[in-house]
Amino acid sequence: MIVREARLDDTSAISRVHVDTWRMIYSGIIPEDYLAKFSYEKRESSWVQMLHTAREDNHFVYVVEDRAGQIIGFADGGLERTSNPIYKGELYAIYILKKYQRKGIGRCLTLSVVERLFRLGIHSMIVWVLVDNSACKFYEALGGKKIYEKQVKKGGIMLDEIAYGWTDIQFLLSG
Repeated sequence: MIVREARLDDTSAISRVHVDTWRMIYSGIIPEDYLAKFSYEKRESSWVQMLHTAREDNHFVYVVEDRAGQIIGFADGGLERTSNPIYKGELYAIYILKKYQRKGIGRCLTLSVVERLFRLGIHSMIVWVLVDNSACKFYEALGGKKIYEKQVKKGGIMLDEIAYGWTDIQFLLSG
Protein backbone atom coordinates (compact mmCIF):
# COMPACT_ATOMS: atom_id res chain seq x y z
CA MET A 1 0.00 0.00 0.00
CA ILE A 2 1.18 3.49 -0.83
CA VAL A 3 -0.09 6.63 0.89
CA ARG A 4 0.56 9.84 -1.00
CA GLU A 5 -0.81 13.32 -1.45
CA ALA A 6 -3.73 13.47 -3.88
CA ARG A 7 -3.31 14.98 -7.34
CA LEU A 8 -5.88 16.55 -9.61
CA ASP A 9 -5.92 13.46 -11.83
CA ASP A 10 -7.07 11.40 -8.80
CA THR A 11 -10.47 13.09 -8.59
CA SER A 12 -12.38 10.40 -10.48
CA ALA A 13 -11.02 7.61 -8.27
CA ILE A 14 -11.52 9.63 -5.08
CA SER A 15 -15.11 10.28 -6.13
CA ARG A 16 -15.77 6.58 -6.65
CA VAL A 17 -14.40 5.72 -3.22
CA HIS A 18 -16.36 8.58 -1.67
CA VAL A 19 -19.71 7.62 -3.22
CA ASP A 20 -19.31 3.86 -2.78
CA THR A 21 -18.31 4.12 0.87
CA TRP A 22 -21.02 6.69 1.65
CA ARG A 23 -23.68 4.42 0.21
CA MET A 24 -22.36 1.44 2.17
CA ILE A 25 -21.69 3.16 5.51
CA TYR A 26 -24.82 5.28 5.63
CA SER A 27 -27.31 2.74 4.27
CA GLY A 28 -29.98 2.41 6.94
CA ILE A 29 -28.84 5.65 8.61
CA ILE A 30 -29.52 8.23 5.89
CA PRO A 31 -32.60 7.87 3.63
CA GLU A 32 -31.88 5.73 0.56
CA ASP A 33 -33.27 8.34 -1.87
CA TYR A 34 -30.72 10.85 -0.55
CA LEU A 35 -27.89 8.34 -0.93
CA ALA A 36 -29.04 7.55 -4.48
CA LYS A 37 -28.56 11.23 -5.42
CA PHE A 38 -24.96 11.09 -4.21
CA SER A 39 -23.37 10.66 -7.65
CA TYR A 40 -19.86 10.15 -9.01
CA GLU A 41 -20.24 13.14 -11.33
CA LYS A 42 -21.29 15.58 -8.59
CA ARG A 43 -18.59 14.34 -6.24
CA GLU A 44 -15.92 14.57 -8.94
CA SER A 45 -16.88 18.16 -9.66
CA SER A 46 -16.58 18.98 -5.95
CA TRP A 47 -13.24 17.19 -5.65
CA VAL A 48 -11.80 19.03 -8.67
CA GLN A 49 -12.71 22.33 -7.06
CA MET A 50 -11.36 21.27 -3.64
CA LEU A 51 -8.04 20.07 -5.01
CA HIS A 52 -7.62 23.28 -7.04
CA THR A 53 -7.82 25.42 -3.90
CA ALA A 54 -6.52 22.98 -1.28
CA ARG A 55 -2.95 24.22 -0.88
CA GLU A 56 -3.87 27.86 -0.49
CA ASP A 57 -6.46 26.96 2.15
CA ASN A 58 -4.12 24.70 4.20
CA HIS A 59 -6.39 21.86 3.16
CA PHE A 60 -4.84 18.56 2.14
CA VAL A 61 -5.96 15.22 0.80
CA TYR A 62 -4.10 11.92 0.97
CA VAL A 63 -4.94 8.80 -0.98
CA VAL A 64 -3.93 5.20 -0.50
CA GLU A 65 -3.24 2.93 -3.46
CA ASP A 66 -3.29 -0.85 -3.56
CA ARG A 67 -0.50 -2.84 -5.20
CA ALA A 68 -2.06 -2.33 -8.61
CA GLY A 69 -2.03 1.46 -8.18
CA GLN A 70 -5.78 1.75 -7.67
CA ILE A 71 -7.01 4.30 -5.13
CA ILE A 72 -8.84 2.44 -2.38
CA GLY A 73 -9.21 5.18 0.22
CA PHE A 74 -8.57 8.78 1.12
CA ALA A 75 -8.33 11.19 4.03
CA ASP A 76 -9.11 14.87 3.89
CA GLY A 77 -7.92 17.36 6.52
CA GLY A 78 -6.75 20.84 7.35
CA LEU A 79 -7.50 23.75 9.59
CA GLU A 80 -10.52 23.42 11.87
CA ARG A 81 -13.43 25.11 10.09
CA THR A 82 -15.24 26.95 12.91
CA SER A 83 -12.37 28.77 14.67
CA ASN A 84 -12.58 26.46 17.66
CA PRO A 85 -10.39 27.89 20.44
CA ILE A 86 -9.04 24.47 21.51
CA TYR A 87 -8.96 22.25 18.41
CA LYS A 88 -7.01 23.90 15.59
CA GLY A 89 -6.82 21.01 13.09
CA GLU A 90 -9.56 18.86 11.62
CA LEU A 91 -9.86 15.49 9.96
CA TYR A 92 -12.66 16.38 7.54
CA ALA A 93 -13.22 12.91 6.11
CA ILE A 94 -11.71 9.49 5.80
CA TYR A 95 -13.16 6.76 3.60
CA ILE A 96 -11.81 3.35 2.62
CA LEU A 97 -13.45 0.78 0.38
CA LYS A 98 -15.09 -1.95 2.45
CA LYS A 99 -12.82 -4.84 1.45
CA TYR A 100 -9.76 -2.86 2.62
CA GLN A 101 -11.14 -1.79 5.98
CA ARG A 102 -9.76 -3.12 9.26
CA LYS A 103 -6.27 -3.56 7.82
CA GLY A 104 -4.56 -0.51 9.37
CA ILE A 105 -5.12 1.71 6.34
CA GLY A 106 -7.36 4.14 8.23
CA ARG A 107 -4.66 4.62 10.83
CA CYS A 108 -2.04 5.28 8.13
CA LEU A 109 -4.27 7.86 6.44
CA THR A 110 -5.11 9.54 9.75
CA LEU A 111 -1.42 9.71 10.65
CA SER A 112 -0.69 11.35 7.29
CA VAL A 113 -3.14 14.12 8.18
CA VAL A 114 -1.76 14.34 11.75
CA GLU A 115 1.85 14.60 10.48
CA ARG A 116 0.87 17.42 8.11
CA LEU A 117 -0.99 19.29 10.86
CA PHE A 118 2.01 18.89 13.15
CA ARG A 119 4.36 20.29 10.47
CA LEU A 120 2.04 23.32 10.26
CA GLY A 121 2.47 23.84 14.01
CA ILE A 122 -1.00 22.52 14.83
CA HIS A 123 -1.07 20.21 17.83
CA SER A 124 -4.78 19.49 18.33
CA MET A 125 -7.43 17.96 16.10
CA ILE A 126 -11.15 17.31 15.88
CA VAL A 127 -13.29 15.04 13.71
CA TRP A 128 -17.09 15.00 13.37
CA VAL A 129 -18.89 11.68 12.78
CA LEU A 130 -22.48 10.51 12.81
CA VAL A 131 -23.25 8.74 16.08
CA ASP A 132 -24.52 5.64 14.24
CA ASN A 133 -21.33 5.33 12.18
CA SER A 134 -19.11 2.40 13.15
CA ALA A 135 -16.10 4.72 12.74
CA CYS A 136 -16.79 5.99 16.27
CA LYS A 137 -14.95 2.92 17.56
CA PHE A 138 -12.01 3.71 15.27
CA TYR A 139 -11.63 7.25 16.66
CA GLU A 140 -11.96 5.98 20.23
CA ALA A 141 -9.25 3.38 19.55
CA LEU A 142 -7.00 6.24 18.38
CA GLY A 143 -7.53 7.98 21.71
CA GLY A 144 -10.15 10.49 20.58
CA LYS A 145 -12.33 11.85 23.37
CA LYS A 146 -16.00 12.71 22.85
CA ILE A 147 -16.14 16.47 23.16
CA TYR A 148 -19.21 17.85 21.39
CA GLU A 149 -22.57 16.74 20.02
CA LYS A 150 -24.89 18.42 17.56
CA GLN A 151 -27.68 17.60 15.16
CA VAL A 152 -27.33 17.84 11.39
CA LYS A 153 -29.93 17.51 8.68
CA LYS A 154 -29.22 14.91 5.99
CA GLY A 155 -31.77 13.62 3.53
CA GLY A 156 -34.55 15.52 5.26
CA ILE A 157 -34.00 13.98 8.68
CA MET A 158 -32.12 15.13 11.76
CA LEU A 159 -29.16 13.00 12.76
CA ASP A 160 -26.88 13.12 15.79
CA GLU A 161 -23.25 13.89 15.16
CA ILE A 162 -20.43 13.65 17.68
CA ALA A 163 -17.00 15.25 17.70
CA TYR A 164 -13.92 13.43 18.85
CA GLY A 165 -10.96 15.54 19.85
CA TRP A 166 -7.28 15.22 20.58
CA THR A 167 -5.70 18.09 22.50
CA ASP A 168 -2.22 16.73 21.75
CA ILE A 169 -1.83 14.89 18.45
CA GLN A 170 1.87 14.28 19.02
CA PHE A 171 1.11 11.10 20.97
CA LEU A 172 -0.48 9.66 17.80
CA LEU A 173 2.84 10.08 16.01
CA SER A 174 4.78 8.20 18.67
CA GLY A 175 2.29 5.30 18.97
